[in-house]
Amino acid sequence: MKIKYDKNIPYNELPDLPPKNNLETTPIFKATIRANKLLAELKGYCQTLPYPQLLLNTIVLQESKESNAIENIVTTQDELYKATLMGDNIKNQAAKEVLQYREAIYWGIEQLQKNKLITTNLLVGLMQRLRGSSENIRKNTGTKLGNPTNNQIVYTPPEGENIIRDKLSKLEIFINDPAFSDLDPLIKMALIHYQFEAIHPFSDGNGRTGRILNVLYLIQQELLGLPVLYLSHYIIQNKSDYYRLLKSITEDNNWEEWVLFVVNGVAETSEMTLRKINAILELKINTELRAKDVLKSSYSKELVDLLFSHPYIKIKVLEENNIAKRQTASEYLKKLEFHNILDSVKIGNEIYYINKKLIEVLTK
Repeated sequence: MKIKYDKNIPYNELPDLPPKNNLETTPIFKATIRANKLLAELKGYCQTLPYPQLLLNTIVLQESKESNAIENIVTTQDELYKATLMGDNIKNQAAKEVLQYREAIYWGIEQLQKNKLITTNLLVGLMQRLRGSSENIRKNTGTKLGNPTNNQIVYTPPEGENIIRDKLSKLEIFINDPAFSDLDPLIKMALIHYQFEAIHPFSDGNGRTGRILNVLYLIQQELLGLPVLYLSHYIIQNKSDYYRLLKSITEDNNWEEWVLFVVNGVAETSEMTLRKINAILELKINTELRAKDVLKSSYSKELVDLLFSHPYIKIKVLEENNIAKRQTASEYLKKLEFHNILDSVKIGNEIYYINKKLIEVLTK
């Protein structure tokens, strides 16, 4: 007999995946065809880029910013890009957490390349890096998720470390076991994301860990080669639907609408990411031509590469990357500023040179 769900009681009866619902309805089938086509186009396009890592820093940073913003961890572009140059001296906590998110993604990909599996230990490691914490699976009792506007309880996740670990273990099997490979990977990703968020295994950082899990799963399934998808942008643009649909699965077993939401999100963000990469590359080609004209024989492609890896840059960064000694590096940047390729701003004792056109593309 099915136990009636009660939002005030720990959801220890959370069913394992996959659900018994029909997940291959005509609307879902059509949506997955479109999303897979666009995702394949994005993956193929990234594979043709001469320096894909060049785009990675800026694109992953934007995804990190958007994902943190969903949790109301908000930083400005200025603070974020300055923080990328500050090493361990970051004073802005929100910017620090965005950078931790980016590092967690890189770490997760590294682990995936070694082990090929998405495991509970991998998810714990992601959360620890996101939060700069040594915490593990949630042990505390009384965890309840509330509506921030009226403080009413929305959901009470499973409780008890053994129960949480058991549910994560079942999720791990569903993710990695070929026995479940008859489902389209994008449909599976939607199921995995719901299940992880419903288990809510950590005291904090579940949303962000779950969004990194999405990208790692796409990489594991070889649908993406690099973490260049702006899925968090789609979620923040449709935040109320995101939470409404998660809730409707728990309360009404409404899987179809959720799966369509996720699959359509993959399609939309694939298109958006393709447009953004094209705009960045077009701007880079234009910047290379202008910089050659300005710097003449002093021009170096490595300098322009730096300007597109770090939208905010300091003289010291040119020195560290062996572009030029301090005085010469300063002259290069001043010339580029004079010809409106860069803008400068003085903050404290530091002068930052800003690739404003790149920031415009990234934030458009």
